[in-house]
Amino acid sequence: MGQNGRYYKGVIFDLDGTLINTLDDLADSVNEALAGMGYPVWPAEAYRLKVGRGFRNLMENSVPEEVKAEDAVIDEMLRRFLEAYDRRYLEKSRPYEGIDGLLDRLVSEGVQVAVNSNKRTDYTEKLIQKFFPRIPFAGVFGERKGVPKKPDPASALELCGIMGLAPGDVLYIGDSKTDIQTGKNASMDTVGVTWGFRGYEELHENGAVYIAWTAEDIHKAVQGLFRKN
Repeated sequence: MGQNGRYYKGVIFDLDGTLINTLDDLADSVNEALAGMGYPVWPAEAYRLKVGRGFRNLMENSVPEEVKAEDAVIDEMLRRFLEAYDRRYLEKSRPYEGIDGLLDRLVSEGVQVAVNSNKRTDYTEKLIQKFFPRIPFAGVFGERKGVPKKPDPASALELCGIMGLAPGDVLYIGDSKTDIQTGKNASMDTVGVTWGFRGYEELHENGAVYIAWTAEDIHKAVQGLFRKN
């Protein structure tokens, strides 16, 4: 048990911006779709504020304002994007520094780990299998038909059930307000990671219990050895 009287038995991670830096592959794929439809493209950094709420939402936030509400445009953008992303999704995406070692360490210490993403399930599973094939995740969830996306707590609570743990024994980790809100909605303590797509201010303002600047900070939070935000 840690110094603050807590030790977490399970951890649920976001994917994009938390475990893996997928920004450039996402940006390149959206820009290819935009250019193909004659729309202006965005610098990669602009996508930090656009990703995280599913692919269709990403299309809506990337096209010009005057066509955002046109379903036919968004449908075609999504088709072009998926065609491009299927070719690109492993080109530049890589785990963040220290994540491999963190996952190995947590598993070796008996902490259960899981993934909860708003990304499509097929890509979520492919990325996890590519970069973390050794890790026995209790569950890997992406966007699923009939299941509300984050920040709804449904998937997080389902993962708790799979792990056989109460929400209070699970730490929820992500890089955005969507993740922090998901954890709070599921009655879990939260860790906001600063290396992802948003940054400290958004995480702090949305009430992250812990702020992690390195992967080691996550390990300390799991052990109850890291001071709260």
